[in-house]
Amino acid sequence: MRLSPAQKKQILETARKSIEHYSSGNGILPDPGCGEEALCEPRGVFVTLRKNGRLRGCIGRIFPDEKLYLAVRDMAVESAFRDPRFSPVTPEELKEIDIEISALTVPEKAGSAQEIELGRDGVIIRRGINQGVYLPQVASETGWDLEEFMGSLCSGKAGLERDAWKDPETEILTFRAEVFSEKEMGLR
Repeated sequence: MRLSPAQKKQILETARKSIEHYSSGNGILPDPGCGEEALCEPRGVFVTLRKNGRLRGCIGRIFPDEKLYLAVRDMAVESAFRDPRFSPVTPEELKEIDIEISALTVPEKAGSAQEIELGRDGVIIRRGINQGVYLPQVASETGWDLEEFMGSLCSGKAGLERDAWKDPETEILTFRAEVFSEKEMGLR
């Protein structure tokens, strides 16, 4: 289900308010209410933070196990304060941060990597307890071809050998994302 511009704006405002609320020492933002039915639907979501165009945090939930607006609230806080690759966002940084939301479709098993359309599909790679995920925009941002994309996903994200995606024991799932940001929506 595609979100309207008003729904996108509401979700982005929920993300920003959640980070502001948490950074002021008040803990998780109380349930802000979904407002519109589409925001109450369970969806996977990633919240990406960028400072001056550079990644500053990105955490999400792949599977739709929570209402979209609550998943955005929680993942905004996780991205800002618990991404292990970065120090927590400071209150002073907030004005420099652009929030991007990726609202996901439900992942589906792919027959092979050849079914993947780079830039359109996000990919999950799984084998045993190892798993890694790339959002659809990773391919566009890096310019990687399928071999580079899948190799990096296997070795850099899933902790597998680079060519694990070619092994029939490795599961490949794909999903799509509706991606929008404060900057794109004219909120920053």
